[in-house]
Amino acid sequence: MPKDMRTFMDQVAKERPGEILMVDEEVDPKFEITGIASKLASQGRFPAIFCRKVKGTRLPVVINLTASYERLALAVGTSTENMVPDYANRPAAKIPPKISEKSNAPVKEIILKGGDAKMSVLPVPTHNEFDAGPYITGDTLICKDPDSGALNAGMYRIQVQKEQQLGVWMWDTHHGAHIRRRHEELGKEMDVAIAIGHHPAYIMACVSTLPGVGGEFDEAGALLGEPLEVVPAETVDLLVPSRAEIVIEGKIPPGERAFEGPFAEWPGTYVAEGEKPFIKVTAITMRKDAIYYDVFSSNREHTVLGSLPRMGVIYRTVKQYVPGVRNVNIPVHSRMYCFISIKKESEMDPKRAAMAALNVEPFNLKTIVVVDDDINVFNDAEVLWAIGTRCHFERGLTLIPSMAGPGGLNPVGYEFHPDGSKTPVMISALIVDATKPAPPIPYPPTAKVPQEVLDRLDPVRMLKEFKGFEG
Repeated sequence: MPKDMRTFMDQVAKERPGEILMVDEEVDPKFEITGIASKLASQGRFPAIFCRKVKGTRLPVVINLTASYERLALAVGTSTENMVPDYANRPAAKIPPKISEKSNAPVKEIILKGGDAKMSVLPVPTHNEFDAGPYITGDTLICKDPDSGALNAGMYRIQVQKEQQLGVWMWDTHHGAHIRRRHEELGKEMDVAIAIGHHPAYIMACVSTLPGVGGEFDEAGALLGEPLEVVPAETVDLLVPSRAEIVIEGKIPPGERAFEGPFAEWPGTYVAEGEKPFIKVTAITMRKDAIYYDVFSSNREHTVLGSLPRMGVIYRTVKQYVPGVRNVNIPVHSRMYCFISIKKESEMDPKRAAMAALNVEPFNLKTIVVVDDDINVFNDAEVLWAIGTRCHFERGLTLIPSMAGPGGLNPVGYEFHPDGSKTPVMISALIVDATKPAPPIPYPPTAKVPQEVLDRLDPVRMLKEFKGFEG
């Protein structure tokens, strides 16, 4: 069977039992779905949560499905230890999508057009306390470049404003924003399709930072290991994933705006509300038993889902300049940091690696820490130890002023004024070189037990519980 969200949920249930939990009692999409996930997060738990009964709709909701690196690694057939280099190398062999017949497309089992295509059909959650209302967060918005005809897909926040109107926020450098601006220059409506619910490999492909416009469907095929099945939309000239749970079709009118926001973004704050373009809904298609996929914004899932694709692309890019790159981590607790481990061959390598990473993600990353290949970048304690023992601050810190911006989703992209207004400003970045001197200069060795001893010892077999001297 072709891969989709359901095959992945089955895989998680079989291979990582206990990581999908069900809620059988009715929950309110306003705060209660995210409230359950939030209470578990406060306990350090991030299971997927499958809410089978949601107030006001017949559709169930799954949240947190993509909230752990272990599940994302499973989605692309690798381990957490190897997921970044594996992700980076997989798309080298692109697999183009395959067009399927509408009669075989699960997402065409129910087709709503015209006045029947109402957003109240869907259980769109309201996530956080000060959000303007329900937001679609687990989406991939598909559009077409009017000049090249290339299909582009990306993940954007989408506000339910009216029954048939959706606000959409795109950062100016996103390819989707470029395509929208080009449509406005031509005075043309922009066709869009919003796919909700698919295999995480497809979603991560759409989040990846790819060179040029388009290519996400090919990248999805490479990550899935099979062609992404697509089908023509009903009311717009686009191809959509045939095995998605739900697809919303619509058009963005040129030059028209509506107030969008506020909405809690990945930094955990509210800064980017304002007059934004909007989508006029023309159709909704879905499976007859559709499951609504939601990403918990401004929470662990929001950060994790966006980080692995970025780490893969950063690894791929750094490798072009520093072949000795070993691993990359954007920590789950903050997408504003990036840790890169390298096999250092020259004193230029750390800065070249850091600059390559910043060129991939200038708007999100504020601090790049480069360490040697004996440091596990997924262990914060080891990274901090490397900074403390290998970084000479007077020459190991490089401040890059006005690297990105102005504005964006991070509060540091603004100056705030007493009257409540704010002014967009440029954001600076910091490079931390926490590496040893390049060969042949010696450096004190790190304490460790000999590897041959570690290899032959089996603590699980050897250790037994101590029950007291009288036991």
